[in-house]
Amino acid sequence: MANHFHAIIFISLLFAFLSSFNIVVSSPDIVIEGRVYCDTCRAGFETTATTYMEGIEATTDSSGTYKLSVEHDHQEESCAIQLAKSSQNDCSEINDDRNSAPVVITHNVGIASNVRHANSLGFLKDQPLSNCGQILMQYALGTEE
Repeated sequence: MANHFHAIIFISLLFAFLSSFNIVVSSPDIVIEGRVYCDTCRAGFETTATTYMEGIEATTDSSGTYKLSVEHDHQEESCAIQLAKSSQNDCSEINDDRNSAPVVITHNVGIASNVRHANSLGFLKDQPLSNCGQILMQYALGTEE
């Protein structure tokens, strides 16, 4: 009986030790992930003709995806990702409706992952592609000819 009691105390102490160890070890950074695109049809949203932009402030890859690591918890702050400058001269107009995306940067929101996904951000192409009318017809947004 005494041996059983010691085992329970040992397991409880081990659990308490591991729990305090997890508190001491800092939680992983929150990673904000999203995409930056060129709206080639000036539609105001992503289409099948959309291209994704590489090289935005050295944070986007060839698929237009960026990942930003944020230290510390920002539960009490309003945070957003915002476009600043395009990597393409012919697609540099900031789409006012897609120029920023709010992001929750806290571990205390019931999300198990440390990754937070932001809405895609878009620039507008100077001149829409010639086949944009057909492309927008797919979305029932084009005009009939």
